[in-house]
Amino acid sequence: MDDRSIAYFSMEIALDEKIPTYSGGLGILAGDMIRAAAEKKLPLLAVTLIHRMGYFHQELNLYGKQIEKPEPWVVEAYLKEEEPVISVFIEGRQVNLKAWKYEAVGAEGFRVPVYLLDADLPGNSEWDRKLTHFLYGEDPHYRLCQEVILGIGGVKILRALGYNNLQRFHMNEGHSSFLTLELLKEEIVKSGRETASEKEIESVRKKCVFTTHTPVLAGFDRFPLNLVEQVIGSDHIFFNLTNLLSLQGTLDVAHLAFTMSRYVNGVSKRNREVVSKMFGRYTIDSITNGVHAPTWTAEPFQILYDKYIPGWREDNASLRSALSIPKEELYRAHQTAKKKLLNQVNRLTKEILPQDSFTIGMARRATRYKRIDLVFQDLEVLKRIAKKHPIQFILAGKAHPQDEDGKKIIQHLFELKKSLKDVIQIIYLENYDFSLARIIIPGVDLWLNTPQPPLEASGTSGMKAALNGVPSLSTQDGWWIEGCIEGVTGWGIGESGWDYVTHDNIAQDAFSLYEKLEKKILPLFYENPQSYIDVMRHAIALNGSFFNAQRMLQQYILNAYAFQMVTLQNCREE
Repeated sequence: MDDRSIAYFSMEIALDEKIPTYSGGLGILAGDMIRAAAEKKLPLLAVTLIHRMGYFHQELNLYGKQIEKPEPWVVEAYLKEEEPVISVFIEGRQVNLKAWKYEAVGAEGFRVPVYLLDADLPGNSEWDRKLTHFLYGEDPHYRLCQEVILGIGGVKILRALGYNNLQRFHMNEGHSSFLTLELLKEEIVKSGRETASEKEIESVRKKCVFTTHTPVLAGFDRFPLNLVEQVIGSDHIFFNLTNLLSLQGTLDVAHLAFTMSRYVNGVSKRNREVVSKMFGRYTIDSITNGVHAPTWTAEPFQILYDKYIPGWREDNASLRSALSIPKEELYRAHQTAKKKLLNQVNRLTKEILPQDSFTIGMARRATRYKRIDLVFQDLEVLKRIAKKHPIQFILAGKAHPQDEDGKKIIQHLFELKKSLKDVIQIIYLENYDFSLARIIIPGVDLWLNTPQPPLEASGTSGMKAALNGVPSLSTQDGWWIEGCIEGVTGWGIGESGWDYVTHDNIAQDAFSLYEKLEKKILPLFYENPQSYIDVMRHAIALNGSFFNAQRMLQQYILNAYAFQMVTLQNCREE
């Protein structure tokens, strides 16, 4: 089995529509990375946790109150049980772990194995057995134990499975940073020493890559050292390195990952700037996220591309030829995707939305900085716009179970739905997930994204929209600074340019949003539809052809992994 060079660790990975082992963008991105690796025959494997109870299933009552329920799934229906059993020590107890295997299969049959760690084994205590049940447990103690399992247990299970020549360990966010400590322990044993010297530390650094998605310090997991000592034991090698690896009496998992990695990247050029200001002592690169084109391109557009851009799946960059697709055929493909969405809305809500009304979509996690209610800041202005040019909204998104403010935002949107029903129809679909995203995003006429700058690390929903010819209206943050050509690929909200600005000027951004809708977007859609289709074609040709997982993966190969490229080439040729 020792045929892989890269181990990709992520706390969440969206592997399949029916496997709820993800919460949102981080997991979707990880899944797209793995699907792209299978296509390009990259010698990569992945490690995550099994999350037997998922993240949570969201139900919304008539008032928009969020009700969270576990989302159990049948593990055996999708995964193959592996034989080795390894153990990690948590609070002095031996916690046994095994792995289940999922395989992502590329178009030419190349397989990327994903190992999902499971603590639900006989012999473990009842509490320990639940450590791999829920994604992002509600308290720091549970989360710290999960991160020990992912990082330390992940390295151990790979060794037990026979992967002994891995050259790169890629941490997708800091949740898996404990893997660096397990690798360090291996180096100490190899050297015959009792403690780590700079030589062993540097040996680990050469193997490790860290991708950070978090643009605010509060977003990184931090654990008090007394809790760390309780969980991993005072004799762990970590406590011989606290001067190097701890920060003001806490373990900051991002700091651990930064310190122990040879290469660190943010997930957009703007994100690199933001993180560099937060962690000035480190050199941070940027690799802007991308999405897996075959997964996120709706069937009508797949058929269209097969006709006019053969080979687009193998070479996403060829989508730049979308400018040659006849406008009437692109329009028909979009109308087919839109009809599918509106039929789904009718089935789920019993609401009838007109096909010819301008449909705006937005689906993000419901939390304050995402500002999913920004478009409803001035209802009188919005109603004035809608009376001249009809608009309707399809919204979705979960609030974190502990985010009471986010839950109130959803309830407020339900209130607005009632108060605006005579002028504007608003639909809020519950339990936004992988499968619902694949229907909503291609079916709307405009994708709206309104986060508070500079808190959008990247964002990928607008990239999925672009693959389906749906332009974006978005805050000038994250990937959109790179993808927005005003009036060509979409439209920007608020201040433009690359200057690093922190602000939450709601009134100013809302004014900009309304101005773009009223004076540019809606007149173009209703009064000059051929020009609107031009924007749709440019969204595909300029953004769809670049902001995809193929390009992203190639940048990781060249910049992050950067080792023995002949090995990768040989693997592709086999």
